[in-house]
Amino acid sequence: MAGFCFWGRDQDFIALASLNRYPPPADEWSLHDGGTMILQSLAGLPAFLVYFCTGLIAIVAYLFVYTRITPHNEFQLIRDNEPAAAIALGLSLLGFVAPLVSAIAHSANVLDCLIWATIALIVQIVVFFLVKVPVPNLSARIGAGELAPAIWLGLSSLAAGLLNAACMIY
Repeated sequence: MAGFCFWGRDQDFIALASLNRYPPPADEWSLHDGGTMILQSLAGLPAFLVYFCTGLIAIVAYLFVYTRITPHNEFQLIRDNEPAAAIALGLSLLGFVAPLVSAIAHSANVLDCLIWATIALIVQIVVFFLVKVPVPNLSARIGAGELAPAIWLGLSSLAAGLLNAACMIY
């Protein structure tokens, strides 16, 4: 039960489990202290917003670049209800977002995060071209709605993204 901690008035934390008292006496925990805790928690909101918006911008940039690199029109195919395109693009997006998450978690600042997001984008483009080697007509087959090439591309992108994310932890 040592995991239960509440903000205290005179100390940073009061571990209630070690005191064997729950709920705490009114003199150890008040609404004022809860308000302080909330304000301290919200102090990180600006950084959250900066990194969240940076992540969204990176995702939009990724989708813009990636869909221009591939010969098939993913969004049109998805609008036309082609599951193959949705699978390939969706898994590719996860393959990009995994290292983006790692970059956000481990970067020194926003610029560092954007540099690693760019590297993640480049890795995904390289994967697309490498995956085409054993399946030269990959885009045409995805455009035709074939699932096997789409799954091959998507899972290869995801695998590369997970490897990329792990390599960013330095």
